[in-house]
Amino acid sequence: MIHKNAALPLALLLAACAAQADPFMTEQTTQDAPTPPVADKRPVEITQHGVTRTDEYAWMRDDDWQEVLRDPSVLRADIREHLEAEVAYYDAMTKDLEPLRKRLFAEMRGRIKEDESSVPMPDGPYAYYVRYREGGEYPIYARTPRDGGAEEILLDGDKEGEGADFFDIGGVDASNDHDLLAVSTDRVGSEYYEIEIRTLEGEETYPEKIGSTDGGVVWSADSKSFFYVERDDNQRPKRVKHHVLGTDPASDRLVYEEADDAMFLGIDETTSRKFMVIGVGNGVTSEARVVPLDGPEAEPRLIAERIHDQLYDVDHREGRFYIHTNADGAVDFKIVSAPEDAPGRENWTDWLPYEEGTYVTGMETYKDWLVRAERKEGKPRIVVSNYDKEGHEITFDEAAYALSLGGWGEYDTDVIRFGYESPSQPAQVFDYDMKTRERTLRKTQEVPSGHDPDLYAVDALTAVGEDGAEIPVTVLRLKSAPLDGSAPLMLYGYGSYGAYIPDDFSTAILSLVDRGMPFALAHIRGGSAKGRQWYLDGKLAKKENTFRDFNAAARMLIDEGYTAKGKIAAYGGSAGGLLVGAAVNLDPSLYGVVLGAVPFVDVVSTISDASLPLTPPEWDEWGDPIKDPEAYKTIAAYSPYDNVREGVTYPPILATGGLADYRVTYWEPAKWIARLRDRAEGGPFLLRMNMSAGHGGSAARFERLEERAHLYAYALDRLGLKDAEPVKQTAPAD
Repeated sequence: MIHKNAALPLALLLAACAAQADPFMTEQTTQDAPTPPVADKRPVEITQHGVTRTDEYAWMRDDDWQEVLRDPSVLRADIREHLEAEVAYYDAMTKDLEPLRKRLFAEMRGRIKEDESSVPMPDGPYAYYVRYREGGEYPIYARTPRDGGAEEILLDGDKEGEGADFFDIGGVDASNDHDLLAVSTDRVGSEYYEIEIRTLEGEETYPEKIGSTDGGVVWSADSKSFFYVERDDNQRPKRVKHHVLGTDPASDRLVYEEADDAMFLGIDETTSRKFMVIGVGNGVTSEARVVPLDGPEAEPRLIAERIHDQLYDVDHREGRFYIHTNADGAVDFKIVSAPEDAPGRENWTDWLPYEEGTYVTGMETYKDWLVRAERKEGKPRIVVSNYDKEGHEITFDEAAYALSLGGWGEYDTDVIRFGYESPSQPAQVFDYDMKTRERTLRKTQEVPSGHDPDLYAVDALTAVGEDGAEIPVTVLRLKSAPLDGSAPLMLYGYGSYGAYIPDDFSTAILSLVDRGMPFALAHIRGGSAKGRQWYLDGKLAKKENTFRDFNAAARMLIDEGYTAKGKIAAYGGSAGGLLVGAAVNLDPSLYGVVLGAVPFVDVVSTISDASLPLTPPEWDEWGDPIKDPEAYKTIAAYSPYDNVREGVTYPPILATGGLADYRVTYWEPAKWIARLRDRAEGGPFLLRMNMSAGHGGSAARFERLEERAHLYAYALDRLGLKDAEPVKQTAPAD
């Protein structure tokens, strides 16, 4: 099967969600000194827990925002006029950067092998893979006979997306008999995917289409039906349904509906392909049910009832479920097993006991092998064991690197696939024989324009937080760069939801590093670089640690000569936008420019609004300011929008947004920029709004590079490297 996340094993794209230029241009933007749009002030007073705050820009939220997600053309006229004026102002203010943006785009594109292809994954009689054509924006999904033969194109993304303002492929799932394909697409950017079924063999067609889904499907064993997740009108994945081919989707059987708005749904299948798993959960609590795929009409069977602040996920092997969980105080997780016919907690027995300091991040169960991913002392590793618990590690020697489990297309196998890369080393894909312990290199990421790893240094540093916490920081820089404080530097962070940002290879950031701007990644609390406790120490009442850790990383980099005060570009996207917004409020003087990509900055209002798609599940991350006055007080103290400092000089700030974004709604960056202009000194404060995309910006690969070029050009310009020449690379030999 091929899913949306079965992408080429290239470097993780850090959040860079920007916008396409809009042709709207006012008379004032043609002048030498453009005048920024002045947003109307329409004050609204909001009182919570006896505290009243005033929101002058609440009007930017369209009352019919749910409909705007499905059809951005219905946006209220006064809001559209303001956003278009913001786009025009951004265009005018950065017009002189167009040559640099074009050059950055050309560089980034030149590092991409345009006819890239993933390593084929065997599955039954076929091997499936994803490839791109030269100049193509979207992936092509294809297969060949397992032992070689003619290619069969399953889905041509370029043809499907031709002429669309926005196009994204959510899932491409082959049926178990390999005769059918479930394809899901989004043509707005709001992540409402429509599923249709395509025939690969024979002449039968299925005209039904299923809208408002999350994109993925799980096929029944006989390939005559499938399961999917339906989203509600507030974009929440709430219902699992079962569709029988050839029937009206309106009559699809409801398999499971989650009543708690704080819990989201997802579906998957076990590695054995015997069960569909219905996962219910948020960041701290989870629950799972299973349905046998050879009996898809069966009612889902509960594995174990949810317990608040306990997580578990399930796989299956030879009559037993294997469960990855933090139950019983296993903060960094352990693995238990239970009989298939009695999987409740009372029958859980430790298979891999808890070991403090070893963070078990995931597992895959095959017929003869259990493979688990771990992090220990901040470094990732892969451990392979048989079911007698005899195991070994797959080891690496670099100071900082990233590993990813790529799984395998089949259950009864001695081979797995994994990816390896580092900030200076392009990604490699290995097939690994678990019996012989032999690694076979299947692919090394090509950089057509040339890349010499020996030009770079990767430094694993430690910053000390205000409370003494040791914060890992990874820096990619040119070896030739002096450590005398003369260089501007980009500092990236995220720090929420326990997310781990790997020390991977990014062709895009080389355009900064090659110009003498080191790239630093701060593994701050709120993420999980140092285990689950690292996450717990950066959430709820401890959330302030996240922002102070980021500033501590900045100060360490200054003290160590990597950069100087006021020469740092702070960069974060989504919850990372909250990070940089809160960090700059704490100490604006540290930074020379701030890039907030689709930034989550209106935290008090958003987390106090239970109607918004993501708010109820977020209360376990931030606290519930509706019911809890202490949570309100904590959030109100760091919310970037609510803490813009009157009369204080801020660095230039560029925020981006997407009109169809349901994760961070468009009005958050719009309100933030309006308030910065009204209250703060310094700047300028710019908003680049994508009027035809959602949270991730464009799904087209080269358009994404153009969006990244806007962010990077602005940072380079503001930090004095607009005219800097990149270091020379040696192009690879043909």
